[in-house]
Amino acid sequence: MLECCRGVEKSLYGRKYMGIERSTFVLDAHLNIVKEWRKVKVKGHVDEVIKFLTA
Repeated sequence: MLECCRGVEKSLYGRKYMGIERSTFVLDAHLNIVKEWRKVKVKGHVDEVIKFLTA
């Protein structure tokens, strides 16, 4: 499993600011992407990943 954060430009009420975009990837033994989650929120995400890994 690989988790990645990167800075992205966001906009709120017409003002631009730098924010974080989180992504999570599950890789197989050959480093191929098996599953990806983009723009994830922290709350509840761990449970979703664990559910996928134990299925």
